[in-house]
Amino acid sequence: MKIGVFGGTFDPPHRGHLEFAKAAIEQLGLDEVIYLPANRNPLKKLKSAPAKQRMEMVQLMAGGEPKMLVSDIDISRGGPSFMTETLSELQMVKPGDYWVLVGADALKRFDEWKNPEKILRQARLAVAIRPPAIEAEALAKFGPLSRERIDIIAAKPIDISSTELRDRCSKRGSVLAPYLVPAVLQYIKQNHLYGS
Repeated sequence: MKIGVFGGTFDPPHRGHLEFAKAAIEQLGLDEVIYLPANRNPLKKLKSAPAKQRMEMVQLMAGGEPKMLVSDIDISRGGPSFMTETLSELQMVKPGDYWVLVGADALKRFDEWKNPEKILRQARLAVAIRPPAIEAEALAKFGPLSRERIDIIAAKPIDISSTELRDRCSKRGSVLAPYLVPAVLQYIKQNHLYGS
């Protein structure tokens, strides 16, 4: 099986996350993409919505999408979430060829991940380059051997980040609908997340 794994805080999950997964499935011929909401992102110091709520929002976002699954493997393990540990666990229960879906912003900090060289042995990277990032600039820190383990995904650009969405949620009258699937937007409002 060809399996994509998409880890992240997903605080909140938005259409950009969905479009990236769809593009990776189509362009790489993946059998499935597994969303992996982090229990705690070791590279982010900001307080996020509780893991359970972020997990529920990802389930609402991916619900009904063919070839998309959501796993609580990182949340169940507890502590900080490390992709190398998750890949090792997944390979034991679900052997296959793995791609780690990574946005250009996360790629810039890939060398700060735990055991990045091991991750490149465990899986390939599927990278979405979001404007204004340039492919060459995003890949500049990788040597030729590492670059051979990276696939560029042409995803429909949705130029917003989860940080911007959290800010918009706290401001009355902000436009959110184009960026969030309806079920996620409703969940945010019902649970009064991000100061909504």
